[in-house]
Parts: sequence; C-alpha cells; structure tokens
Amino acid sequence: MSSGPQPPQSNSAAASASADAAAASSSAEEPTAQGPTSRDAASRDSASRGPSWLLLAGIALLVMMLVRAFLVQSFYVPSASMEPAIRPGDRILVDKTVGADDLRRGDVVVFDGTRSFAVADRTPAQAQGLVGRALGGAASLFGIDLGEQDFVKRIVGLPGDHVVCCDAQGRLSVNGTPVDESYLPAGTRPSDTTFDVTVPAGRLWLMGDNRSNSADSRAHLGDPGGGMVRTSDVVGRASATYWPLNRLGEFATPPALSSIPAAEGTR
Repeated sequence: MSSGPQPPQSNSAAASASADAAAASSSAEEPTAQGPTSRDAASRDSASRGPSWLLLAGIALLVMMLVRAFLVQSFYVPSASMEPAIRPGDRILVDKTVGADDLRRGDVVVFDGTRSFAVADRTPAQAQGLVGRALGGAASLFGIDLGEQDFVKRIVGLPGDHVVCCDAQGRLSVNGTPVDESYLPAGTRPSDTTFDVTVPAGRLWLMGDNRSNSADSRAHLGDPGGGMVRTSDVVGRASATYWPLNRLGEFATPPALSSIPAAEGTR
C-alpha cells in the first residue's frame, strides 16, 4: 500500500534560520557604541591647549607692559656722561614708583628732556592717563619712538637749593656746604663753567659725573628754564646696572650730597 504523500516539514527550523539572518543583518547595519578614538582625543587636547597657551602669552605680555609702564623700566645708556658710575653700553633699571617728594640729592635719575635738554625739532607724544601710559609702555616695548628723549644725570640741586661752583678751592657747594665729589672720575674738576643758581620750586639742577663730557644743566643756563628740569619730567630713579653682567650692581647715593641740609624754608 502506498504510504501517501509525506507530510510537510515543520516551518520552525526555517523560521529560526530566517530570524538569525535578520538579526545578523540588523547587527551589521547598526552602529556600535564605542568611546572616542585616540585621534579624536588628541585633536580635542590640541584644541584645548592652543587657546590656553595663547591666553597665557597674552597675559604675560600684558603684565610686562604694565610693569614697564608703571613699575620698572630698562634703559640703554649710549653716552659717557655718567662715568664711572654708568659706562657706554650699560643697561640700567629705573624705579618708576618714585615720586617727586621721594627724590634725594645725589640720586641718579632718568628724565624726559624734550622740554629742557633736547632740541625741540619735533613734537613729543606725551602719554597721559592710565590707558595712555600703558599704550606708551607697549609702544616703547616694541621700539616705537614716541618722541621722548631720555637722559640720565645726578641730582645736585633740589627745589630751593643754592648751588654754586666754584669756591676758592675749586669745589662745588650746595647751600653753603662744600661737596667732596669723590664719585667723579679721578682728576675731574667739578666744573669748567662757573654758575650760581637757586633752584625754583618743582625743578631740579642735574649734572653728569663725567663733568668734562656732560651737557647737563650748566649747558642750558641760557635756555628757557635756566637749565632746570621739571620734577614731573623725571621718569624714575636709576636703581642698578644689570648688563653687562660684569657691571652688575646697585647705584649708591653719595652721602656728601644727601647729607647736606635742605635750604632754609624748604622741605
């Protein structure tokens, strides 16, 4: 007897195989959840480091500008007018926090001479106010000339002082006190030019230590102001030589000048 047609196979195995294939296809199409690649991390680290370094550089530049504008400034000295204390080629630091009332007789100072010593052949750009001084410091930092002509000399006469040269012994005197100027180069006379001046209020009588090679207040006796420099034109007090290294050292204020009593009726 014929056994008849065979019953159809169960669809469960086919359905299972189809489901497995679909799952495999779906798994291949769906993106896998992975963390950032090392390349992405490096890119982000580089991006984050870039702005931070730029910011630090900007802050450092700003701090340097502010320090130079308001606290300490470096000057290069090309002349021999202040030998032996300062020689040509020296670089000196100037304390800009010193006010007019802090100046002492005998101090070495840097001042803007455009209104007193320098030839008035151009209009000086005077930086005024907080922003102006900061911008002036920045411009000078990058070598931009603002019209200032700076000089370095020693204060010999304060406001009210009576300065005379020379007495019978060939000495300079301040308020009647002869000055032993041991800070001058050996064999240097106090002055080849005679003078007898009283320093007005708000002014200074300034002289270079190398008297025979210094165009100082004496050289401008016939100019408006009589060779006197305004205290407001003082940039600051020279504090030290920092370059070259074999010239490293601070500037001393000679007691022969600083110990002289103030003129009667002055500070």
